Amino acid sequence: MTFQEFYQTIGGDYNEVLARLSSERLVQKFVLKFPLDGSYDLLCSALETGNREEAFRAAHTIKGICQNLGFTPLLTSSSSLAEALRSGEAVDTSALAEQVGEDYRQVITAIQALDV
Repeated sequence: MTFQEFYQTIGGDYNEVLARLSSERLVQKFVLKFPLDGSYDLLCSALETGNREEAFRAAHTIKGICQNLGFTPLLTSSSSLAEALRSGEAVDTSALAEQVGEDYRQVITAIQALDV
């Protein structure tokens, strides 16, 4: 799979990301580093232990990375989760967290299918 096909698969805009990062080499570099980022694991751990503050930070980090890399569906779901966690109130975020998980797995699966 090419990087353009990757972005089509995940619902992102390759040209927008390329314009932001200014070179295909940088897009490739950062996309391939994404699975090494520990924010998703931190999010899952924090949600399991009920640490909403840490979960917020992890969701917010994922949101920022996704905004820079153009991972649009994961950006949307992580943003929704971060906003739900921002207040610190005991709001049920399980459906939002599940969506983040689905979107995250889609990105990881697509990255693994890249021709690099």
